[in-house]
Amino acid sequence: MDHYLEIDFSGFQKLVDELGGVRVTTTEDIRDPDSHLDLKAGTHRLSGAQALGLVRTRHGVGDGSDLGRIQLQQAFVKALAAQVKDIGVLTSPKKLYDLADTATRTVTTDSGLGSVNSLMAFASGLKGIDASHLHMVTLPVRYDPADGNRVLVQEDKARQVWDALRNDRRVPKAATEGTATGEAADVVSAP
Repeated sequence: MDHYLEIDFSGFQKLVDELGGVRVTTTEDIRDPDSHLDLKAGTHRLSGAQALGLVRTRHGVGDGSDLGRIQLQQAFVKALAAQVKDIGVLTSPKKLYDLADTATRTVTTDSGLGSVNSLMAFASGLKGIDASHLHMVTLPVRYDPADGNRVLVQEDKARQVWDALRNDRRVPKAATEGTATGEAADVVSAP
């Protein structure tokens, strides 16, 4: 791992708001009073508070598990990457500076990313990454037959994931096939 970024709930909301919100499309209604989220199926520009509700919800979609929540979070990251590209953050020095300036007040980083300039340089390195080329992976697990609220790591498949990451290779499709998912994969996407 080259760098570390950590963001709390308040910082997450501020960064999303700094971007002018993030557009997502939902394929079904999402209603979860626990995360204060109520979205009809369709395209939405989420404010920071709504985006936080989306990445925290689990009861409103899929099988209600944390795995479903992870799938929503992964879909949101892709939508966020698309938003950053669409509004030109990585190609506009002013927009990039403003976002990096906000980030220095809202995220915790390793010492190598602790300044506006270092965050701008890091972000500039992401220019060529397109949301459509982001591949999200969750550690391969299966539901525990003794307790459906728990998961067990599928060791052989997990080893394939770690080996691929360690060797900077693509994760083999076989490593993630037939694993527990949370059943929320296609609920949210970038428009």
